[in-house]
Amino acid sequence: MKMRFCFWGGTAARRSESASMADWCVFCPIARRDPTSNTVLLYSDDRVVAFQDINPSASRHYLVIPIEHIPTVNNLQKSREHHQLVSHMVKVGKDLLNRDAPNSEEHRFGFHQPPFNSIDHLHLHCQALPFMPSWRQVKYTPLARLGGFVDAESLLEVIKP
Repeated sequence: MKMRFCFWGGTAARRSESASMADWCVFCPIARRDPTSNTVLLYSDDRVVAFQDINPSASRHYLVIPIEHIPTVNNLQKSREHHQLVSHMVKVGKDLLNRDAPNSEEHRFGFHQPPFNSIDHLHLHCQALPFMPSWRQVKYTPLARLGGFVDAESLLEVIKP
């Protein structure tokens, strides 16, 4: 049986591939608004939810995730549906940061690409800079062909139908 890893609270938990991703993904209960989740939602609609990152790297650091389980940016297609979803995620993030951190130096929006993502549920990082501490910017720097972090606007160009 093939095994997959999911990072739950910083600890890798092995789950069988036969188990549904939504059954063990740390973000799926948040997205489904499961009553057992104690995550405070900053925003919620029929497509996405937003909440604070539990290990923030900036003065404001929010995550916007789709309700539908999409593992990573590699699972996004050049389609109207996915382009609209990512555009909506960015709009939600921008609205939250404009509301909560209007005077920050800069706002940054992007996704980690495998193998640099920690959770296999698509999630947009929305950050009001500066980074805190400053060395954390390394984690959110694009590494060209190596992957790493991809700016949301660049991803939108790639998946534009």
